[in-house]
Amino acid sequence: MFDLTSIIQTIGYVGATAVIFAETGLFFGFFLPGDSLLFTAGFLASQGYFNIAALIALFFTAAVVGDSVGYWFGRRVGDWILSPRRPRFIKQEYIDKTKKYFAQYGGKTIVLARFIPIVRTFAPILAGVGSMPYRAFLSYNIIGAVIWAIGIPLLGYYLGRVLPDPDKYLLPIVLVIVLTSFLPAIIEVIRSRSRSVREDQKQAASDITKEGS
Repeated sequence: MFDLTSIIQTIGYVGATAVIFAETGLFFGFFLPGDSLLFTAGFLASQGYFNIAALIALFFTAAVVGDSVGYWFGRRVGDWILSPRRPRFIKQEYIDKTKKYFAQYGGKTIVLARFIPIVRTFAPILAGVGSMPYRAFLSYNIIGAVIWAIGIPLLGYYLGRVLPDPDKYLLPIVLVIVLTSFLPAIIEVIRSRSRSVREDQKQAASDITKEGS
């Protein structure tokens, strides 16, 4: 694994804030490590490398502004993102995955998406494409930013202050955060395969019934 702590120390406040903004506000930022960066930055603040108040203020602002930029981007050029003319690295499966969350959770997707890689990048864009009222979008946007951009750094800060020899625990905790963030996608794959198996079984049973009749 790359040394995330060294990277964050190198890029500093400006670089870390730019990463959070890019992941939420720019459609090509879906590959960036938002969750692990937030936690690690909070942890580094507990060790005296950053000021935690400054971090959470910057991260919260970047998260809210980033999602708003994504929303207005979707309102203006969203049809291009959904069309075959879009860049090849924006796969149809990313868009379909985000649409499923909107179909299931509606506007709450903006909050939930904060914790789901890829979805958190495309959710505000699709909200703009779908012409969600901006006032409603902004409410969900702020709630999600408070929980994600403030909550995760504070968790890293708290654990860094209370754990003995916290450096020993940083990598395992970051790995757990990364794996947890991908858990919804893994569950969705398992459910999709289960549905496919059930449909195949139903089809096979129907074929047998037709042959018997």
